[in-house]
Amino acid sequence: MTESLIGLATVLVLAIARVPLGFAMAVVGATGFAVLRGPTAALETVGQLILDFSMSYTFAILPMFVLMGAFVHRSALSNDLYETSHAWLGHFRGGLSMATVAASAGFGAVCGSSVATAATMSRVALPSMRRFGYDPGLAAGTIAAGGTLGILIPPSMSLVVYGFLTQQDIGRLFIAGLTPGVLTVILYFAVVAAVTRLRPELGPRGRRTDWPVRFRLLRRVSGVLLLFVLVLGGIYFGVFTPNEAGGVGAVGACLVAVARRHLNWRAFVASLTEAARTTSMVFSVAFGAIILSNFVNVAGLPESISAAIITLELPNLGVIFAICLVYIVLGCMFDGMALLFLTVPVFAPIVANLGYDLIWFGIVVVIVSEIALITPPVGMNVFVLKSMNPELPLRTIYRGIGPFLVADLVRLAIVVLLPGIVLYLPSLML
Repeated sequence: MTESLIGLATVLVLAIARVPLGFAMAVVGATGFAVLRGPTAALETVGQLILDFSMSYTFAILPMFVLMGAFVHRSALSNDLYETSHAWLGHFRGGLSMATVAASAGFGAVCGSSVATAATMSRVALPSMRRFGYDPGLAAGTIAAGGTLGILIPPSMSLVVYGFLTQQDIGRLFIAGLTPGVLTVILYFAVVAAVTRLRPELGPRGRRTDWPVRFRLLRRVSGVLLLFVLVLGGIYFGVFTPNEAGGVGAVGACLVAVARRHLNWRAFVASLTEAARTTSMVFSVAFGAIILSNFVNVAGLPESISAAIITLELPNLGVIFAICLVYIVLGCMFDGMALLFLTVPVFAPIVANLGYDLIWFGIVVVIVSEIALITPPVGMNVFVLKSMNPELPLRTIYRGIGPFLVADLVRLAIVVLLPGIVLYLPSLML
């Protein structure tokens, strides 16, 4: 156990020193193997781990959904999603914030990336909220929190990674994320309504849009709605596997972009390049994390943690909430994807031994990873928002995020205490 703790501390130091995370984890993991088993065994083990990972059929789903998100981004769909949400919700007090949450959910449903969702909504929604006199904190908090929906509402890269690490059915994980995703949107709506009811000047009402205009705008986003239903419906009813769904989604997103006249040859090549670059980045972090997590397992950290939990004599729910707390703390220092690779191999066996469903635990892990995206000092969505809007003070952004963090903690408690919310839809799958 001592070796693994030293290894994790070394990775943390290297990450703070801005060493690329994938490289840091790979070097520490390989060095740890060499110390425990010898240099020759370490080289053989590391080579075999990378080969097995890169040849995994399950993980082949990731590039297709990344490409699907790239095509959706090129199709300039985010503007139409926001305009449609604005038309239906903008006349309420805080309606533009609600519209931003709804548009983030729609964009995240076909993008699968929280960072991309936050960056896109920052370009689309923030100027409009400024124009209507919205409080900068509420506007920034809405965009940062709404962006987290990208890794929960399927298809989600985080759920793909979790399914690969735990050998759980990715299709069931996708379907399991639907109800918590809807619950998140409802809670965020409730936060905006409560904040603007207490202080109406933070989110003034917009003008009411006529019904014919609302339905005309709704038709403009019908393509993405159809694509979302096609991908998830095909998985749910057993028409195709998640891997096939990724291909269907990528082709469908390409056709949507072509139909919207936003995809020429240059944009097509740029989408392929963007997808390749994103996939390579994820794989580099994955290779390092797989090497490090296997070293940690060989060094006996999971068994030591299990023994420590047993000696504490905590109830099962106490153990789950303690794990969630560890995730939130670690999430303040690590990127969400790296957090999954590092922690899931350690905690998943413990949770399974307690008798919990690993599909349910996957959704819990993604929820706490979402919370990490908007908490200091890392808060990836916060820094994306800050980099795109340098004039926004970090203090203002975090002030606006505060109420949404409360909603996230409420959602986490609901999902932990009522697992049926997550598991009901997967139980009905064909």
